[in-house]
Amino acid sequence: METVELDALLAAVPLPLILVDRRDRVVLANGPAREILGGPPEGRSYVAIIRQPATLDCIEAALRHGRRATARFIWAGLSAETAYRVVAAPVAAPSFDGVMVSFEDISHIEEAEAMRRDFVANVSHELRSPLTALTGFIETLRGAARDDPAARERFLVIMEHEAHRMNRMVSDLLSLSQVEVNERVRPRAPVDLPAVIRSSAAALRPMLQADGIDLNLDLDEDSRTVPGDADQLTQLFHNLIENAAKYGGAGKRVAIRSRFLPQHPGFRCGAVRVEVQDWGEGIDPVHIPRLTERFYRVDNHRSREMGGTGLGLAIVKHIVNRHRGRFQIDSAVGQGSTFAVILPIEV
Repeated sequence: METVELDALLAAVPLPLILVDRRDRVVLANGPAREILGGPPEGRSYVAIIRQPATLDCIEAALRHGRRATARFIWAGLSAETAYRVVAAPVAAPSFDGVMVSFEDISHIEEAEAMRRDFVANVSHELRSPLTALTGFIETLRGAARDDPAARERFLVIMEHEAHRMNRMVSDLLSLSQVEVNERVRPRAPVDLPAVIRSSAAALRPMLQADGIDLNLDLDEDSRTVPGDADQLTQLFHNLIENAAKYGGAGKRVAIRSRFLPQHPGFRCGAVRVEVQDWGEGIDPVHIPRLTERFYRVDNHRSREMGGTGLGLAIVKHIVNRHRGRFQIDSAVGQGSTFAVILPIEV
């Protein structure tokens, strides 16, 4: 095959590809390869171009020993690093004798694996603390506090709190998993949104009253129906109201407002905007971009004391995404917080 034909063939391949001959020279490279190698590498030694030991060893093995080899190559781009899986495969043809080197972008795979490791580590850490506490109290109750009714009662209250915390953690993990599994399947059943909000508020009203928090509802009845999953939307508003009560309860009031929007940027139809507002301590804006991350907490100790799992807003985000909506957070220290959910009224 002529060089011109090889060049045309490589140019049609989306993966970065280079051909290295037996003299260690780069014979051909396609456009994506030139981009990650910093320009046209033809005619130069691959050693002078790549300069990453693992990749050099990979190409060397294919050239000298005639066997397929793989390695990991890191390209430092303008905004971030990209990880590539390099495969060097011997090629013996009438018009070319050497090695074809391909670069496959595996950044998304490594990111997913890193997220999995972090998730497992976070879950393990979150469950280890209450389990350690329970184990310690059980040992104490069997020993030094066996005949101390006051200590036994105090320890049992703490053990109950830790057991409830683990139960909430498992429940939230199951909810998050279920939402993620169905996130790409858009719900289409008609849902009476004001009824869902009232149901969520009614379920939490005893807790709010016990904490002396006044709940005010101001719901627009013009647009009652949105396509959605009623159970998930109930969970969404339950999480937002509970979150406002726990972390914004210092203001002693929570307001829920809904408004019909005839038009909204990014939607081809009208939408409903629901706001859950509190007048508590507020959140430093530096934390807002990360609030929907799993297990992210502004104040770890305070969140655990209040029974928070660090998963509530992550669940809210995934439910909103499944409904093809928008989730916005507006807050400032000392000025309270507003969590807004915008849902389309048509599929």
